[in-house]
Amino acid sequence: MDAAEEAVDLLLESGRAPGDILVLTTGEQHPWAAHELSFGEAAYWAQHDAREDVFFADAGAMDRASARPVVVVAVNGGGDTAAARALPAAMSRAEALLVVCGEPQRINAVLGAGV
Repeated sequence: MDAAEEAVDLLLESGRAPGDILVLTTGEQHPWAAHELSFGEAAYWAQHDAREDVFFADAGAMDRASARPVVVVAVNGGGDTAAARALPAAMSRAEALLVVCGEPQRINAVLGAGV
């Protein structure tokens, strides 16, 4: 999760607009997502649709998340099956850049290739 947050910071510092970035987690939700969901799903997804800020979501909600120029995936648990489903789906949502953060051995094993 720390690496994903650092990647977001670097993207923002390099000039990416906050609304261009979608962050997905395969395990535990990002604290921002957990906090925002406490106000209800409608308010949470309205922020996604507004595209005004970085949006954090669980990879399990990938079908509801729309494409963005940049997708950052935090492979932070959830088992290999969750990661194996999340990574190709995240790639399809990333219009320009996909950043994958996690243990390289696990990511390679899930993808079946050297990353």
